[in-house]
Amino acid sequence: MKRYYEKYKHIIPLAIFGVIYVLWFYLLEHRTNVQYMVVHMNIDDYIPFCEYFVVPYLLWFAYVPAVLGYLFFKDRRNYDRCAVFLCTGMLIFLVISTFIPNIQHLRLHTMPRHNVFTVLVSQLWQTDTPTNLFPSIHVYNSLGAHFAVMNNETLSGKKWVRRGSLILCVSIILSTMFIKQHSMFDVLMAFIMGAVMYAAVYYYDVVAAYRFQTGKRQRKRARIG
Repeated sequence: MKRYYEKYKHIIPLAIFGVIYVLWFYLLEHRTNVQYMVVHMNIDDYIPFCEYFVVPYLLWFAYVPAVLGYLFFKDRRNYDRCAVFLCTGMLIFLVISTFIPNIQHLRLHTMPRHNVFTVLVSQLWQTDTPTNLFPSIHVYNSLGAHFAVMNNETLSGKKWVRRGSLILCVSIILSTMFIKQHSMFDVLMAFIMGAVMYAAVYYYDVVAAYRFQTGKRQRKRARIG
C-alpha cells in the first residue's frame, strides 16, 4: 500500500483542488441578488449559431482528462506542469467570477432547427447558466492540454497525435462561440492568460524552480540538523 501511495501521491493536490473548484463554482452558480456585468463584443453578433459544434464542445470533457491521465502515468514532470497550468488558471477564473460577476445574453430564444445537435445544445443550456464566463475555462484548459501534448516527447513525436490534438483544441475553442456559450471576449482573455501561464510554466519552468528551491532548503536544514 505504501508503495502505491509513494508512486501515485502526486494526484492528491489536484484531487483536493478539484473538490475546492467544484464547491466554489457551485456556490457561484447559485448566488442570488447579484449585479452582473454583461460580457459582449460587437463581433459576437456576426458569429452564426452552429449546433454541430456541440460535439467538440462536449469532447472537451474527455480531452483534458485524457491528457492529464496519460501524463499522470507516463510523464511526472509534464504532469506537474500541466496541473499547475490548469489549476492556476481555474483559480484565477474563480476569483474573477467571485469579484466581477458576469453574464452573457448571446443564447437564442428558439432553436432555428430541430435535430439531435440542437437538442444537445438545449440540454447544455439548461444545465449550464450563462454566467461566470471569463476567461473561458473551455478555451484555457484546451490550450493547456495541447501545450502538454506538445511538450511530451512521446506524444509530440506522433504526427497523428500532434495534429489530432491541435484540430480538437481549435474545434473546442471555436465551439464555445458557435454554440453561444461564450463571447469573443472570454476567448481572448483565455488566450492572454494562456500565453502568460505558458511562459511561466514552460519557458521559465516555475515548477522546476520551486522544486530546486525546496530541495535546497531541505538540504540546508538537514546539514544544520
